[in-house]
Amino acid sequence: MKFYTSIFALCLCFPILCNAQPKKLNYSDETTFPKGRIGTVTQKIISTINSNDGDTIKEFIENTFTEDFQNMAPMEAHQGHFLNYYRQTGGISFHSIRTHTPKNEQEIVLIAKDENYGSWQKIMFSFADKEGLLLKGIGFSPAETPTDILQSQISQSELVAEIKKTVVKLSELDLFSGAILVAKGNDILYEDARGEASKRFHVKNNLETKFNLGSMNKMFTSVVILQLVEKGLIDLKDPIDKYIDETWLPSSITSKITIHHLLSHTSGLGSYFNEDFWNSSRALYRSIDDFKPLVQGESLAFEPGERFGYSNTGMLLLGVIIQKVTQQDYFEYVKHTIFESARMLHTDAYEMDQPVENLAMGYERSDNSYGWTNNLYKHVIKGGPAGGGFSTVRDLHKFAMALVNEKLVSKASLELLWTDYSNAGYGYGFTIRQSPSGKVVGHSGGFPGLNSNLDIFLDQGYVVAVMSNYDRGASPLAKKVSDLIDRLAK
Repeated sequence: MKFYTSIFALCLCFPILCNAQPKKLNYSDETTFPKGRIGTVTQKIISTINSNDGDTIKEFIENTFTEDFQNMAPMEAHQGHFLNYYRQTGGISFHSIRTHTPKNEQEIVLIAKDENYGSWQKIMFSFADKEGLLLKGIGFSPAETPTDILQSQISQSELVAEIKKTVVKLSELDLFSGAILVAKGNDILYEDARGEASKRFHVKNNLETKFNLGSMNKMFTSVVILQLVEKGLIDLKDPIDKYIDETWLPSSITSKITIHHLLSHTSGLGSYFNEDFWNSSRALYRSIDDFKPLVQGESLAFEPGERFGYSNTGMLLLGVIIQKVTQQDYFEYVKHTIFESARMLHTDAYEMDQPVENLAMGYERSDNSYGWTNNLYKHVIKGGPAGGGFSTVRDLHKFAMALVNEKLVSKASLELLWTDYSNAGYGYGFTIRQSPSGKVVGHSGGFPGLNSNLDIFLDQGYVVAVMSNYDRGASPLAKKVSDLIDRLAK
């Protein structure tokens, strides 16, 4: 499996994997269509996306971008990125241009409204020089709701009606297959399930269907670690060589890393989803110790504590620590302390080769005669501390309520979980962001054929859980709901 490193490819193809939020820059909004070279390029970008035509995209890439950018990926890949973006958005329309303050016309941000979700997109492009039309880069990501839209407030009943309208539309377009739940505290305002859990047998999804969590298991692992801290069994400042022996990693590495570093993704470790994983049988990896060969030999990308670097290996090692300290199997311990405590009866690391009832198969689009492929031979056979388990939207709601009501850990521990330690929008196993509605915490998860998202609006009391067995099915819908919540009359 080959990955290209252009900002274009990363932002477009894997938006659900990039949980950290960059530092906010100071922008000024220009809501009238721009003149000059910015307007010319803006029009080209919009018309190229909306053409949904490979030849038009090829001409645009060849005539608008530097040779260096073009060489970042084959032309077919560039075309595929634009075509996928159109399929996801249904096309875009201009809203405004954001320019840096102080002004820097080399780096421009186009804010556009997408047709499918009625949500907001950010298209960043950079000029190669101070005068010409040549571009050196482009990137795509969701955008914050523009100020003029935020000022158009809605009621809670209008919120529910708009969510329902969006869910119906997306399911009809076959962009959403999964389940959604929106609640205010314990009160469920809206829940629905759409699409099929199995395309082979045409079994429909329902509200008790188990969907894959992706990286959302990191929340459970982190909460368990804080429980152990509360019990005085571990300390966040402990170097991990106290718990992890050299059959995993040499002490020259583990002696530098603390539990805090693992929780906050500042350890310098990477991901065990490496070439050895992709080239081996998934049946090899069921227990935590089974992943040891994938971790052995890993080196530090940077010195621990130096910066943020999202790390699946780091979360896996937290599972090793949990087993070492509790002298219990990680999966059984998490099931008892989290799932049973929160009454999450349909959540676990189910094994994919067992006939688990009402478990959704994951799907990604394909050029084959069926239009889809399932992810059975790509995904792990059993999830773990870093991700890959299963849950339901109702169980995620129960988890959120157990957290905010301090049923799992204390208020002091919640503050630790929900503190941004590296200005990257990440705490201990939870993403963190500030929205017009206040502080929002949670996590997303993504992999080929799956996408899930949980948002907990701490100040307003809303909980939004979206789970999908499509690989871009949940996050854009969750973003739309978040945009609507931001517009609620306070």
